[in-house]
Formats: sequence, structure tokens, C-alpha cells
Amino acid sequence: MPPRPPAPSPRSRFATALRAVALASLFALAGGCVQQEDDATGNEPGSELSGVLLDLQLSEISGLAVSHRHDGVLWLHDDGDNPPRLFAVNERGGRLATFRIEGVTKTDWEDIAAFELDGKRYLLIADTGDNGGLRRTLQLHVVEEPATLRNARLKPAWSIAFRWPDGARDCEAVAVDARRGEILLVSKKRQPPELFSLPLRPPAGELLTAQPLATLNGMPALDPERLKHAPERAKLDGQVTAASLSPDGSTLAVMTYRYLLLYPRAGDGNWADAVTRQPRTSVLPWLPQAEALGWAADGRSLYATGEFIPAPLYRITP
Repeated sequence: MPPRPPAPSPRSRFATALRAVALASLFALAGGCVQQEDDATGNEPGSELSGVLLDLQLSEISGLAVSHRHDGVLWLHDDGDNPPRLFAVNERGGRLATFRIEGVTKTDWEDIAAFELDGKRYLLIADTGDNGGLRRTLQLHVVEEPATLRNARLKPAWSIAFRWPDGARDCEAVAVDARRGEILLVSKKRQPPELFSLPLRPPAGELLTAQPLATLNGMPALDPERLKHAPERAKLDGQVTAASLSPDGSTLAVMTYRYLLLYPRAGDGNWADAVTRQPRTSVLPWLPQAEALGWAADGRSLYATGEFIPAPLYRITP
């Protein structure tokens, strides 16, 4: 769960919710198309309102992944003090099923990734949030994607316990490169953000140490106008809240509270080299705390949403 400076009052949260509904209605009336701000390279990315999250169980959404098994299905999870569960929703934001994850302790779930390995389809859940910088060990849980979308209980196929190499840090962004057998993790609060890796299928029972790869290049500078009018929020603009790997494994998408950054990997190059190059950067459409991101199956667009209910569910074409 991210820091929220300052904690919103009930009245301000109600105003935020009303704003989300109003914006969603306007977008729908306009045909669902939203033009984002131009990025530094002159690109003009756009976004389309795919749906709106209205179900009260879908509050505090902090992770999103597109199903590799069911067409038109997205996987979401929440954080905070909620039970260990996954939600299957459709592209309009309607909840289809809820799955309880058994045998795990939920501390602070912050991201989810869908991947295929050895002919099976899996979801990796990242219990890696650490606002206070106090956790000595963190966990990743891998479950097989359910074959049917009916409320049920799931058990992890395997879990990974790990630690950071040089002290605690917050992490809300995790992606899986199954072809390389690698899990990618991006730190949140440190600037520039740091990229780490872990093996996807380590020996059971080992406590791993995440391996540092590189720091991310190209994080946008603080916006002077935003610093002037909303200094506390402006300081959070560059904090990383989600990551997702494109279906063809060629591009790592990184989300912050305000920006979307795309890091392409050249051929058989590694991710350490990829993130040190200048990314393609764009400004996100308005979201009530951007927290969740996942590539669509077509590999040309991404779904994104945020915390608080109601929340827009966008399909962004970079």
C-alpha cells in the first residue's frame, strides 16, 4: 500500500469518487476516447475507457494482469487488510468470480503477472509492499490460472521467499520474463528506481537474494507547475507503482503515479541494458491513484486502473 500524504478525509474521498464517476460519464458520452498529454518525444498516445470499477469489493486495487487462459478476462487483486484473494473481471470492470488463495499470509500485495511456462498458465502474486521499510523477507506466490471462472479456492503451485541485498525497500512493480526464467522487480521510492531480478523456478525452500541489475533511465523531472500548485502530489509523480512485460517479451512497461514508460529490449539483449536507454514516455489519463497495469493480449495496448471506487478502467495505446 502506498504512502498517502496527507490521508484523505471522508469528504475528499467522496469528492474523488464523484470526480471519477463524472469523468467516466463524460468519456463514455464522448465515445470513450481520451487524448493524453504529449510526451517529450512528440508522441500523442491515447486511451479508451474500457469500463469502470464499481463493485465495492474492488476497492484498493493494486495489481492487474490480463488472462492467458480466458479471452476478455482481467485478473485483479487488492492490498491493505483484505483477505488473500484474486478477482476475475471482464473488460467492462464487472466482477466474474473471486478466488481465495489458501496457505499464504497476505502482508501487502502490490502487483500480479500472468505468464506461461511448460505449457501451463500461471499468475504470480507479489507480496512485496513495504511502506515503512521494515520487512526482512518478502514473498512471491505462483498459482495456476483456474480453468473455470467460478468462485473457488486456490493453492500456490510454488512460492518464493527473498530479501533485498542491502536493506529493506518498497516495491510495487513486478513482471515475469518466462522465456528467460526471470522475475523483474522495480523499487518504488528510491530515485532513480532500481531494477532487480530473481529466478522464476528456484529450488524449493531457499531464501533468495534479489540481484541488482541497473537503475532506470529517463524518469521525468518534477513538473514546476505541479510543484507550485500541488507539491506533495508532484513529489510522488515519479514513484513506480506497477510493471508489465509485453506478450512477445520485447517491452517492459513501467507505471508511476503519473507516467507510463516503455523500455524495449533489443533482440536477445538483457533488461539491464534495456532500462538504461531512454524510454518512450507518456502521461497517464486521470486515475484515482494509478496502481495497476497489464498488457492486453494483442501486445499493442495496456489496461490500467487505480485505487478507490469507482475507478476508470482504461485501455491505453502508447
